[in-house]
Amino acid sequence: MRRVIISGGGTGGHIYPAITIARAIAEIEPTEFLYVGSKTGLENTLIPKEGLPFVTLDVRGLERKLSFRNFITLGKTAASLIKAEAIIHRFKPDVVIGTGGFVCGPVLLAASLSGIPTLVQEQNVIPGVTNTILSKFVNRIALGYREAAGRFKNKDVLVYTGNPVRQDILTVSREEGRGALGLEPDKFTLLVAGGSRGARSINTAMIEVHKYFKDIDDIQILHITGDHEYDRVIKQLDGIDRKGRYGQGSRIIPYLHDMPAALAAADLAVYRAGAVGLAELAVRGVPSILIPYPYAAEDHQRYNAQALVMCGAAKMILDKMLTGRDLLEEILHLKENPKALENMTKASKSMGKPQAARAIAELALSIARRRNADAKKGV
Repeated sequence: MRRVIISGGGTGGHIYPAITIARAIAEIEPTEFLYVGSKTGLENTLIPKEGLPFVTLDVRGLERKLSFRNFITLGKTAASLIKAEAIIHRFKPDVVIGTGGFVCGPVLLAASLSGIPTLVQEQNVIPGVTNTILSKFVNRIALGYREAAGRFKNKDVLVYTGNPVRQDILTVSREEGRGALGLEPDKFTLLVAGGSRGARSINTAMIEVHKYFKDIDDIQILHITGDHEYDRVIKQLDGIDRKGRYGQGSRIIPYLHDMPAALAAADLAVYRAGAVGLAELAVRGVPSILIPYPYAAEDHQRYNAQALVMCGAAKMILDKMLTGRDLLEEILHLKENPKALENMTKASKSMGKPQAARAIAELALSIARRRNADAKKGV
């Protein structure tokens, strides 16, 4: 049985790809997994629910640039590296995979120094500082965007795979999605979401959008505000009912577990530009209006969004320029131009990589098999 360590921590953007890759590996061959996360990240909640064996390291952050101070910081976190080496020695993995976050640093560095094959999956156009440093040690880097290649010096280890998406994102039909969410089967459907915590700027701009479409019956809007923003939003919309229904077709909710259904139902999406969300939009071919999170490290969401804009799959409004009027005008323009939406759908699908998880899984297993073959030959 294959043995695989996966490490990724802090945010869902690092954790969900790790889970998806693990599932893809398990579909290829029997595998025993160990997930190594940080003590304080979201993985402490998500990974146990997946049933994956889980251990943690006490790690701290690095500067988001190559610097002498980062190497000093790595030295000061020697305890984490020693613990990572102990975990690797005890588990004896065939391959170690990192999907981002500070915790990956000591785990993949320890694996590399121990001669264990290593793979990093980089989701963004602008690589994270941990993955940038690890690129000097790992065997392969699976890129979510081709544009990220220019950010790495060692081109020999780069493989463009796209970003992995959950299987259930791919399998829900439009009819099933709209039926599951209680949406009308034939209305133009706008999906608005700013992440699990919500996006205040998007939610604020949507107030004007909801009011404009209140008495218009040829559109339905599913607006996911985030738990922390819901009360603020509904207080600004007179006449909203207890189920979050407003006017002819707006439905405003704090959170939605069934995002595969929502993506399947959507004709157009208003989104942030996190790598996981964009990958899901692309495989579904959903045209989008993107408002990148302005405080993301090195403004990497803006670069993610630009990749979709450049190929014609999305429009972009910078957060600092966002107003209700601007967002409404963009929505109206696309809603009333089916040909433009059709072209955006084709462009979005052209960027989607529905087999990315499988490709990354095969890549990881291939470097594990190569090491095993070399060991048998005595290389």
